[in-house]
Amino acid sequence: MNEKLSILLVEDNVLNQRIVTFSLKKYNHNVQIANNGLEALEFFKKSKFDVILMDIMMPVMDGLEATMKIREFESHNEISDRTPIIAITANTMDNDREKCLSYGMNEFMTKPFDVEKLALIFTDLRINAL
Repeated sequence: MNEKLSILLVEDNVLNQRIVTFSLKKYNHNVQIANNGLEALEFFKKSKFDVILMDIMMPVMDGLEATMKIREFESHNEISDRTPIIAITANTMDNDREKCLSYGMNEFMTKPFDVEKLALIFTDLRINAL
């Protein structure tokens, strides 16, 4: 591990929250949990995160809408250094990845959560952490 990250985990399932948080804290990352997309948007407006791990299907506001609103906020506030957003989803249809990317996500990862898969995605996105 090279760098301690501030990670926003957007996940409504408590068991998934625990698994991901436990996996990431082993690398000394700071993990903030949002239970839905609306909470994620509010946290994002108040704090800087190195990366966002975004579930897709959640109550209140899903991950696609939350990502779109985060990207709108970045554009409106002229934030040129966009925060990487990685979808973490149980959806595995062929077009799910493309749909996530079309909403402004940077990458796509299927559940169950695997820190080694995440490390490869971090490498691809040039996030120096795992």
